Amino acid sequence: MSAQARRRVAILISGTGSNMEALLASMDPAADPEHPATPVLVLSNDPRAAGLAKAAARGVPALAVDHKPYRGDRAAFEAALDAALEEAGAELICLAGFMRILTPAFVARWQGRMLNIHPSLLPRHKGLRTHERALEAGDAEHGCTVHEVTAELDDGPILGQARTPILPGDTPDLLAARVRRLEHRLYPLVLRRFAAGDRTPVMLQDD
Repeated sequence: MSAQARRRVAILISGTGSNMEALLASMDPAADPEHPATPVLVLSNDPRAAGLAKAAARGVPALAVDHKPYRGDRAAFEAALDAALEEAGAELICLAGFMRILTPAFVARWQGRMLNIHPSLLPRHKGLRTHERALEAGDAEHGCTVHEVTAELDDGPILGQARTPILPGDTPDLLAARVRRLEHRLYPLVLRRFAAGDRTPVMLQDD
């Protein structure tokens, strides 16, 4: 696929950006010359986010829109996000550990063009502390989900899931580490399909 035809992807982060790194590696033309997407921006709400330097080191434009000066005015914060995304010519958004809840108005502007990865097998365990909650609930398995973003938190059409059994002796940290490895496999696969117009869910099982 020619570079001109590739979908232009912005990745939104708040921290170290491990899923961002997996997405960027998957879109590297040296690794996959036929990939249907290309990264045009990594954007964070935290200027100190370690992922910004990692993106810049890969030659991907990296920018912070600090949310702190916008406290109490989410519309103004999201307008600044939109301005950065428009300047970059972004067509798709991948939320990758972006720790701000987006308003329905922002989501509506990007409806059908924004993905998120969540560390649970949705619809189970929406929100935070997913690994602890899976253990507390006595779940037999756990995992991660990539879904389209809608106005409802951790909702929207499921585009992929990866599963791992919960083992005797598992702790939240052990479980989180296994799920994170699955996230790094699943998210790039879903993005590649989604950018090519394929919304068929991807299902993976831990090796």
